[in-house]
Amino acid sequence: MAVGDIVPVPGAQFEETLASASPDVLREMIREFAQRMMDADVEARCNAGYGEVTPDRVNSRNGYRRREWDTRAGTIELAIPKLRTGSYFPSFLEHRRRAERALASVVATSYLLGVSTRRVEKLAASLGVVGLSKSQVSAMAAELDELVEGFRNRPLDAGPYTFAWIDALTQKVREGGRTVNVHCLIATGVNAEGYREILGIDVTSSEDGAGWLAFLRGLAARGLSGVAMVTSDDHAGLVNAIAAVLPGAAWQRCRTHYHRNLLTRVPKTAQPWVSTLVRTIFEQPDPASVRAQHAQVVAALEAKLPQAAAHLDDARDDILAFTGFPREVWRQIWSNNPQVILSFCVSRGCDLRRPVVDSVSDGTLAA
Repeated sequence: MAVGDIVPVPGAQFEETLASASPDVLREMIREFAQRMMDADVEARCNAGYGEVTPDRVNSRNGYRRREWDTRAGTIELAIPKLRTGSYFPSFLEHRRRAERALASVVATSYLLGVSTRRVEKLAASLGVVGLSKSQVSAMAAELDELVEGFRNRPLDAGPYTFAWIDALTQKVREGGRTVNVHCLIATGVNAEGYREILGIDVTSSEDGAGWLAFLRGLAARGLSGVAMVTSDDHAGLVNAIAAVLPGAAWQRCRTHYHRNLLTRVPKTAQPWVSTLVRTIFEQPDPASVRAQHAQVVAALEAKLPQAAAHLDDARDDILAFTGFPREVWRQIWSNNPQVILSFCVSRGCDLRRPVVDSVSDGTLAA
């Protein structure tokens, strides 16, 4: 399946993941989109391009004025063009929440699939920018596509990326007049400055070992290094790819995914009891207590639910790998659930721009 042949069905999950895991990218792309939109709108009003000498010109520019725009991704500084005759103010700043949502949506779609002239034209119309010529829309799409591709293929030189989370999100897309599912392979890491960022994204029609191996090799070729732990689910192809491409990294089986797998081996009436027991394992204050509590939970399950007890015992090393790191970062590295990451950022009252780790080497959390 060619990436350019699919059109995403609108949904918030990927946008939330992009906002939580790479706020700098989202903020910069929103700024670039808004700036390009204003420049194109002013060109249409002047009936001439920037610096273009033509008898058809009806107005000209007269510098810029700065304005801060508060969005979910943080504060963005815009340079609003000024005109020599009359005034100009972008219509989308007057209804900022709707505009911001539209921009965030097109940024997420562009990051995932690339920019198209049709998508940019619809975005301009939704923001109240009318009268753009086809050539203006094409030029904007080309510039934005270059920006997106530059980021997606950028060198990963902000390492070492001590912690990494790898997961696949299922995205509904329209292909050939029907809605199908594709898999968005996503790798997120914490860089040397303690900021979480999306390292790479790929789209595949199936989540298999070959796809994961190619994805991780691409990250390594771009400079991914210094990974001490990778958190993911237990997809066999993914686990094998991690071992092959990142041989020095520990592997943490995602607590959230494992919990769901364990409950499938437990009668529905016993699930609340089992869930409570398993949670006590992760509430202990130090590695020795975590392992001791794991053994006690296995013993408690053995009499009534031997299958669940055996499953939990076999998974011990995989789900407790986080204990090899400082207690302060356990909550962030024992799961790769995107909603858990987003909830953590929101619960700490951060604006998604602050580092989640102050010192990656010792794992100290930001205040």
